[in-house]
Amino acid sequence: MKILVVEDDIKISTFLFKGLKEEKYIVDCCYDGEEAFYLIDTNQYDLILLDVMIPCIDGITLCEKIRATGDTTPIIMLTAKDSIEDKVLGLNIGANDYLSKPFSFDELLARIKVQLRDGKSLTNILKIADLQLDSDKKSVTRDKKTIKLSSKEYMLLEYLLLNKEKIVSEDMINNVLWDMDDNTASNVISVFIYRLRKKIDKDSDIKLIHTIRGLGYKISEKEWTLKILK
Repeated sequence: MKILVVEDDIKISTFLFKGLKEEKYIVDCCYDGEEAFYLIDTNQYDLILLDVMIPCIDGITLCEKIRATGDTTPIIMLTAKDSIEDKVLGLNIGANDYLSKPFSFDELLARIKVQLRDGKSLTNILKIADLQLDSDKKSVTRDKKTIKLSSKEYMLLEYLLLNKEKIVSEDMINNVLWDMDDNTASNVISVFIYRLRKKIDKDSDIKLIHTIRGLGYKISEKEWTLKILK
C-alpha cells in the first residue's frame, strides 16, 4: 500500500514517514500543495494524508482540486484546527476523515486501516489457496506455516494478492512499491519475484506466483502459459 504524506512541518513529516515505513507502507512525502497535486497526477496512491496549512495550495483547496479530477483516493485531513466548522468543511469538500493535531499515531493507523479496507469486506486477511496474508498482524502463512518475508517481499506479495488473477506489469509494481527515494536497478523486480517464489512456492505442489512473459506477473491457483503471437 502506497501513501502520500503532504505536510510542511519537517518533524511531523519525518515522524509519519518513519512510522508508516515500520508498518510496511510505501511512503512519499512532499511539503506543498503544488508538488502534491503533481505527484497525485503522476502516481498511484492508496491513501493521502493531507495537512490543511501547507504552502502554495492549501489543503482545503487541494482536496477540492483532487476531487474535481474524479480522483476518489481516500484523504485523511491533518490539522491543528479542531472546530466543528473546520471538520464539516473538510468533509464537505471531499475528505474521508479528519484528524486534529496532536494525534496518537495508533489512532492514525486505525483510521488509515479503515480507509484502506475493501468496502466489500470487514477483514484485512487476503487469501488464495492455502496462502494467507494478515495485513493487521503483518503476517504471512502457507498451509498454516509462518513465512518470514522482508518488507519489500511482504509488500510485493500484498500487491499481488490485492490483484489476484490479474496480470500486473513491472511498471505497475514499480509505481506502487517503490517510493521517490528508492534507487532501483532494472532487474530488481525479477529478483524480488524470485525470492518471493522461493519462499512461497518452493515446498508446495500448487505454484501460485507466475511469470507471464512479456506482460508481467500474476498470483493464481491456475498454471499459466501464454504465447505472444508476432
